[in-house]
Amino acid sequence: QVHLVESGGGLVQAGGSLRLSCAVSGRSAKTYDMGWFRQAPGQEYKFVARIMWSTGATAYADSAKDRFTISRDYTKSTVYLQINSLRPEDTAVYFCAAAREWSPNTAAYDFWGQGTQVTVSS
Repeated sequence: QVHLVESGGGLVQAGGSLRLSCAVSGRSAKTYDMGWFRQAPGQEYKFVARIMWSTGATAYADSAKDRFTISRDYTKSTVYLQINSLRPEDTAVYFCAAAREWSPNTAAYDFWGQGTQVTVSS
């Protein structure tokens, strides 16, 4: 079992930045790959970025390559998502998730956090 707790969301003006955190716990938690997804109102989950605990290797959705950075602190068991130059269209609930396989697909992820709300005002 892997337990994930997101934090760091909030209300921010367009052009601002946020760093989201995902605290990870549980046996063998670091054998999973970690991903960030977001869900805007009325929309499906969308993949943002993922990272391997072991190597720090990362992958991003094409739409996220310029303004999003995923990272992890192995000793703190925390995964981060830095978002810069925030836009109103970034408004969504952001979720971290854990997967056994290296994949951008939601179906590959076995464990999910409760999400953190990001609201960007224009």
